[in-house]
Amino acid sequence: MLLLVCFPLLIHMAKLIILLSLVSLSFGFLAFAFEPSPLQDFCVADPSSSAKVNGLACKNPALVQASDFSFSGLHLAGNTSNPNGSKVSPVSVAQVPGLNTLGISMVRIDYAPWGINPPHTHPRATEILTVIEGSLQVGFVTSNPGNSLITKTLQKGDVFVFPVGLVHFQRNVGTGHAVAIAGLSSQNPGVITIANAVFGSNPDFSNDILAKAFQVDKSVVDQLQAKF
Repeated sequence: MLLLVCFPLLIHMAKLIILLSLVSLSFGFLAFAFEPSPLQDFCVADPSSSAKVNGLACKNPALVQASDFSFSGLHLAGNTSNPNGSKVSPVSVAQVPGLNTLGISMVRIDYAPWGINPPHTHPRATEILTVIEGSLQVGFVTSNPGNSLITKTLQKGDVFVFPVGLVHFQRNVGTGHAVAIAGLSSQNPGVITIANAVFGSNPDFSNDILAKAFQVDKSVVDQLQAKF
């Protein structure tokens, strides 16, 4: 009789243990999907080290200085005299060694009138952008098969989020200079500009592949590859 009473309870407990185990595994995989939390106060990057790690080796803490954690110059406008009419000024681990292992960085983006930050992705980071000056049309495209364009026009003080890995862009839709500041969830978010990657690869993609992929004549592909 005792066994009959306890058996449903044992089944329930077994299901609960399995559920908790699956939840724990899910959080474990999520943790491994992003940069790990540091196990010390800081790990200032030592670019002179030959050690091969996921990131950069740590500088001797006794040699760390305030300059390892600071950067000056983000108040200066970037040079937008280029075909895109924009300039990205990064503040990542390359500029601030103290960002190593901390999983965060930022950029300043300047836009000439009607300038664009062309479609690109950050393979290792979500981006959150704030308009400091001007008006920007921004947007990202969802993954296959939907490929939905999520877009909005932002004004000064507005914020927009670009999910990790998705193709996104910004365009100045005003007649004056525009500025944005963006934070990224990686010390080294990386950037893949779609046009550069596809038409400017080294060595070139076969024009047969690109002509078929974009459904255009090979001569169009040749012209685009020549530009990049």
